Amino acid sequence: MNSEEIENNYTINYSFRVSNSEEIKRQISDNPAENIILVGTAHVSEKSVAEVEETIERERPDGVAVELCHARYQALTQEVETKKISAKDILGGNKPYYFLVHWLLAFVQKKIGKDLGVDPGAEMLEAINKAESIGARIVLIDRDIQITLQRFWQNMSLWEKLKMTWALVGASIGLKGEEIDIESVTDKDVVTQLMEELRHFAPSVARVFVDERDAYMARNLLEAGKSSRIVAVVGAGHREGITKYLEHPETLPPPEELVSVNQKRFSVFKIIGLAFVALAICMFLLVILAIINGTLPLNMLLIALGIWFIINGILSAAGAALARGHPKSIMTAFLVAWLTSLNPMMAAGWFAGLMEAKQRPPSSDDFKEIIEAETFGQMYNNRLFRILLVAALANLGSMIGTFLGIYVIFSITNIDPTIYLKNIFSNII
Repeated sequence: MNSEEIENNYTINYSFRVSNSEEIKRQISDNPAENIILVGTAHVSEKSVAEVEETIERERPDGVAVELCHARYQALTQEVETKKISAKDILGGNKPYYFLVHWLLAFVQKKIGKDLGVDPGAEMLEAINKAESIGARIVLIDRDIQITLQRFWQNMSLWEKLKMTWALVGASIGLKGEEIDIESVTDKDVVTQLMEELRHFAPSVARVFVDERDAYMARNLLEAGKSSRIVAVVGAGHREGITKYLEHPETLPPPEELVSVNQKRFSVFKIIGLAFVALAICMFLLVILAIINGTLPLNMLLIALGIWFIINGILSAAGAALARGHPKSIMTAFLVAWLTSLNPMMAAGWFAGLMEAKQRPPSSDDFKEIIEAETFGQMYNNRLFRILLVAALANLGSMIGTFLGIYVIFSITNIDPTIYLKNIFSNII
């Protein structure tokens, strides 16, 4: 397919209303919203695939809009070139964590689809194929997946991140939850219930993954509907939100609010990391102060450093080993953990992840394979997933090691930090 046949609109500013799909006429209306026919689907439903085909065949639209961005379109149609990927591209900042969450989401969806005999995204692929068969153009209306993931991670609270990660890991390894009839997911009452549960479980996730994308896709649909009749294939969870924006486009937020990614100066994880570093440094300062005061022997400083090195190293290396990292990655985590725990600008997982990438370089084929994985074992063996898992678990091990190391050193030195703090404050006062 030529690139000219694929549209991806980003910013518009119109005021239109939309009617029910039953009232939409076949001729092009002056009101763009009246040229849009929404089809709400369940992404792993065989019924949805058939509904998409029937609707496009019946309406014979000028264009078919799909809930995809350019990157996801390429992934779905397998138009991605194979090339090596820089580890720095996936290990910087919070990228390891939101990539892991993204792939766990994709894996859970794939797993549900396998149980139902339907590939995830089958209804989108059917819409694309059907559009090609009738000569309709394809309109990509969704926000770039990278922007969505960055805003998703940026807006989640620490508690939401923990709950979401636990839920995804549980679903990935087969922990059973409440059974849901997938074929009923397109029913309005069921969708409303699921959206309410998501908002209760993780409000930030619902806002970024649902509300913001509703607004983004509604803008693009209004633009596409100015001069064409459009059948829009979207997830059932987006149908109500998009319809509201089409009916009241004056409520659409400014487009820049939906695509901006503001880097927070201080995140919860950074604050926790700084607190651990500050506590560790204070601990060593108290040990040195106790030696100066004569309450501890000089060799106690060497013992404390040895304990710090061993505890941090073992637990960080254990995290890398749990991720089935390369022996050199495990050794790297062991050797650097004691130092990175004392420096807020470094993390043991970064070094271990970089070593893993050096020993087992990933390619874009790993991107394809990780999305196509049907078992957790296949994900676990994927080089790209393993790099991120090594980085994440090595960091987690180092964090636990820092906390445990502080506790052990205070215990063997019999130092009570509260006494020293009281003395310091009393001297200041």
